[in-house]
Amino acid sequence: MEGLGTPVILAIFFSFVIGAIFGTMAAFLSRRVLFNRQIRLAERKASRLVAESREEAKNVLQVAKDEADKLMSVAETELKERRGELQRQENRLTQKIESFDRKLETLDQRERNLTSKEKEAENVRAHLEELKDKQLKQLELISGMTTADAKQELIQNMEAEMQQEASRRLRKWEIRLKEDADKKTQEILAQAIQRCASDIASETTVSTVPLPNDEMKGRLIGREGRNIRALEQATGVDLIIDDTPGTVTLSSFEPVRREVARLALEKLILDGRIHPARIEEIVNKTKEEVDATIFTAGEQAAFQVGVHGLRPELIKMLGRLKYRTSYGQNVLQHSLEVAHLAGMIAAELGANVAIAKKAGLLHDIGKAVDREVEGTHAAIGADLVKQWDKSPEVIQGVGEHHGETDSTSFWGFIISAADAISGARPGARRESLENYLKRLTALEEIADSFKGVEKSFAIQAGREIRILVKPEQVDDLSAMRLARDIVKKIEEGLTYPGQIKVTVIRETRAVDFAK
Repeated sequence: MEGLGTPVILAIFFSFVIGAIFGTMAAFLSRRVLFNRQIRLAERKASRLVAESREEAKNVLQVAKDEADKLMSVAETELKERRGELQRQENRLTQKIESFDRKLETLDQRERNLTSKEKEAENVRAHLEELKDKQLKQLELISGMTTADAKQELIQNMEAEMQQEASRRLRKWEIRLKEDADKKTQEILAQAIQRCASDIASETTVSTVPLPNDEMKGRLIGREGRNIRALEQATGVDLIIDDTPGTVTLSSFEPVRREVARLALEKLILDGRIHPARIEEIVNKTKEEVDATIFTAGEQAAFQVGVHGLRPELIKMLGRLKYRTSYGQNVLQHSLEVAHLAGMIAAELGANVAIAKKAGLLHDIGKAVDREVEGTHAAIGADLVKQWDKSPEVIQGVGEHHGETDSTSFWGFIISAADAISGARPGARRESLENYLKRLTALEEIADSFKGVEKSFAIQAGREIRILVKPEQVDDLSAMRLARDIVKKIEEGLTYPGQIKVTVIRETRAVDFAK
């Protein structure tokens, strides 16, 4: 059994192998047949697509050929039209060239004619020059003057006539401008004056302190005068104790020191303890109080006018003006009034009101230290403002309000006008008789210094000066120029309130006697 089993197994194995081989070959053959069939189908499909593509390409080529034929026909048509247009333009250009040629020939002919006419005109001009020279020689023989002399005399006559005509016209325009300016100025100043109403306050260089009894005088003097010496030394004020009942007089040109002495003396009288140590203590406390009062007065003045942003140094200087007077007018009140007036004038002129008010408020600030610093109060005030306020307009208004500079700006004129209005109010200032007479004498001396003036008279409290001139030395036009020159010299060399009217009178008197 074992011998039979092995061949069978081998037969089975070989049968299996052979079957597998035949199966594989059958599968391969079937796949090859299938692949060949697909290839033939693909070839037939590709042939059909190629045929369709060739047919479509033929159709596209035919369409493109038709389009190309159409474009060619259109291009040929346009080319023909352009050739026709070019031909027409060429014909027009040829016609224009021919026209230009004809015009050039005409111009050449005209030029030749003009040349011949110019030659004829030159000949005529030369002939006229000869005739003119002959006539001039004959005129020179007849008149006895050369051409140069005649020209010189003619020029002199024309210059004289032109000068007279210029003087007349200048005088006419001056009168017209002065009338217009005076009218406008009067309107602005009158409106400013009417809108501003201020109180008039006057102080002197002497203050009085009432005493409860005459015994207080002895206590103020002290043993061997030690109390009065201590008070005078601490305050810098002269204390005058005389026979006047119930009154002590304080005398000083420094208003702040005088105010400190007055308040300190009132406190000592109320306190009753009067000795050098107490006097020194009271005076020091009073100085502090007065300094605070000064600063408060400066702040209130700035607030009242509406000026903001002032430095504390300027406010303190401004407050010191409360105790300063000028011609009997309180300087702080005067500064407030000038500030209001300057603001009104600036508003009427369309200028900056805030700048005008600040310049008006600070215009006399130099008077707070003018006894300590050399120079005019306007220059001192300008330096102070320049140090603590950088506004150039305010500096100009402060420094130029008295006309002490070489030129006066717009702001200088505004502050000067406001200052003059405030100082010229009736009763605002007091002027001594001596200063008044000096001003009238100086006014007449200025007028008498001009050539041709016979006599001058200052009238109407120095507000007008009438000048009599010699008629044989001063004619009418010279009288007008003389009035203007006197006005300029008065403005440059004389300080005066308001304005001064200058009247020049020229008259000719014929006198004869019947015998």
